[in-house]
Amino acid sequence: MEIVKLKKTMALLAMGCASMLFGGALDNAWLKCTTNKNPLEYKPGEEMVFTLSPQGIEGVVPEGEYFLDWKRTDDFGGIDKGKVPFTGKPFVYKTKLDKAGFVRLEAYVVGKNGKRYVKKFTGDASTPEGRIAMNRFERAKKNVFFDGGAGVDIDTLATHPEPKDFDAFWKGQFARLDKVPMKSDLMEIPLRGKKVRCYAVRIDCAGLRPVTGYLTVPKAVDEGRTFPARLSTHGYSGDRCTHGAPSGGPENEISLNINAHGLKLREFGATDADTKALRWEIRSHGCAYAFDAKQNVDPEVAYFNGMVLRVKRALQYLKTVKGWNGKDLIASGGSQGGLQTIWAAGCGEGVTRAESGITWCCDMYSNNVRREWKISSDGWYIPWTDSMGYYDAANFAKRIPKTCHTIITRAGIGDYCCPPMGLAKLWNNISGNAKIIWVQGSEHGYVPPAYEGRDFIKEK
Repeated sequence: MEIVKLKKTMALLAMGCASMLFGGALDNAWLKCTTNKNPLEYKPGEEMVFTLSPQGIEGVVPEGEYFLDWKRTDDFGGIDKGKVPFTGKPFVYKTKLDKAGFVRLEAYVVGKNGKRYVKKFTGDASTPEGRIAMNRFERAKKNVFFDGGAGVDIDTLATHPEPKDFDAFWKGQFARLDKVPMKSDLMEIPLRGKKVRCYAVRIDCAGLRPVTGYLTVPKAVDEGRTFPARLSTHGYSGDRCTHGAPSGGPENEISLNINAHGLKLREFGATDADTKALRWEIRSHGCAYAFDAKQNVDPEVAYFNGMVLRVKRALQYLKTVKGWNGKDLIASGGSQGGLQTIWAAGCGEGVTRAESGITWCCDMYSNNVRREWKISSDGWYIPWTDSMGYYDAANFAKRIPKTCHTIITRAGIGDYCCPPMGLAKLWNNISGNAKIIWVQGSEHGYVPPAYEGRDFIKEK
């Protein structure tokens, strides 16, 4: 009996040692990608060579335990896939594309059962620094993977034809806004020990709801100083429908942060019942807001219509705030906020700087083709109707004046919530001073660790 117990103990110890040697080897690993040239400068038919080099492996990766499951797709329905043993050595993949567009390469480390490897936190969470690291880890994607690609002749990519009456349509919509007087309500929110004042703000607007959000103004305005003004916009909020007051604000600019819906703020009496009611109000035919194809058939009732008008009215309001320097008008946001930033820059209110990150809804027509071909599993594509052409960021980009400095602060080559082909078309449609930062291996919510050859910057 004692011998049996001893054997069991030895077996458990062996398993524990194996776990220490192998089990955590990949818990800090990630895949670095390099290509045989700038990934955005390939020509039709030119060979693309991707090298995926594992980084951060600790210890030895046991032979036969892990595999690299890879898939190659492109903007035209092409697909190739396979699986190779993963031992920590580089994986080299070669491909090509015969016309202008993007190739996407996805690769995940999987176990023998085919399931994707999931990292475990291996730090010491007993210290404040460790807890911060653990929290950061919990928010991060836990697979060992690469999602990126390369483009061919991307400077030649053109958008789906825009509505012929694009400008006439928006002239009519903005005329609706002109009929609504600039009336606002402000309620100051005390900030202890800050050099800024904060206000809950409500601004009358055309459409069903007002502009609502929070305004911060440096106290130095009282001394006669003037500042740039910034409009900040939100990403897709789903059913949250909440907007809380900030604890402070910038001391070097006037800042107006608005939500996408014109929701009633707590400072103006909003209750939980109001929030629940708005969640139902913004849905349509069982769809989350803006995704209802039936609603979107008519461009005047599409959910985006009110959002555009609220963005324009917010800019108009900012220009009336005491302390604005009269020249610097900035718009910024990411994802849906990036879409609103492009609307802001192209809606005729004199935006001088637009900072749009991971811009949503560029070239919506092609996004739907991509989904129909099942070459992307991303669900954040607005169903295409011809009316969506009035709201496409790539079409608004044509209206951005040359006096506006437009910065695409992040364009993920692996972002298929906001696909790189659409971002390239957005870029191509900007005629003025502009900059775009392409990030290899970046998805919508993930950016790989920095390394030489990750970021590619273009300017014009």
